[in-house]
Amino acid sequence: MPKRILQGTVTSDANAQTVTVSVERRFKHPVLQKTIRKSKKYRAHDPENTFKVGDTVRIQECAPISKTKRWEVIAG
Repeated sequence: MPKRILQGTVTSDANAQTVTVSVERRFKHPVLQKTIRKSKKYRAHDPENTFKVGDTVRIQECAPISKTKRWEVIAG
């Protein structure tokens, strides 16, 4: 099974080797047919501390790195 790849914006880079990425998804409400925006935050591994707040990044699933990190940054 292929690994999921998501695109989002870095919202925090305060921790060492970790960035918090906010990923937004859009979908239509099943009854009202209105477009809804929902976002979710993921903690991703950034070994060189390359990315800063506001950067658009792509993250990929990986084996657990820590208690909260199951994603790694693959591109900027």
